[in-house]
Amino acid sequence: MATSTVKNRSRSVVPAVIIASLAMAGGALFWYLEREPEPSQTPLLTAEAKEYVRNLGLSDVEMSRTGNYVGQDIIEITGKIANNGGRQLQQVEINCVFYDAYSQLVLRERVAIVRARDGGLAPGATKNFRLAFDNIPASWNQNMPQLVIANIQF
Repeated sequence: MATSTVKNRSRSVVPAVIIASLAMAGGALFWYLEREPEPSQTPLLTAEAKEYVRNLGLSDVEMSRTGNYVGQDIIEITGKIANNGGRQLQQVEINCVFYDAYSQLVLRERVAIVRARDGGLAPGATKNFRLAFDNIPASWNQNMPQLVIANIQF
């Protein structure tokens, strides 16, 4: 009689495990499909975007160092981007290029400074941006990275 009770319990546990596994797989699939694409997955500058770059201006760019709660240094780059052209911009990405003391590349990171979800950037408008980096190699020369427009989406 004890063995039949154990068999019944193991039979009822199997469907629950299957249902839980399917729910987790469904949640993971939903997250994967709904997440924002990595900036590096977006195309490089189109011919149209290359022509428009001259209408963008970066200003008041500053770099600072702060610490976080685990004692790690955070490098913050703040500034403004101005859209001096006549088109609404949905997204602007820049490459932040960090070098070592010998002018060798140590880190290139592509980040969005204008996003559609934040309202984009209207013609004639200026927006503040803030970039935080906690993964810069120790060999970095401590100078302002090179900031290069990498992608524009209209």
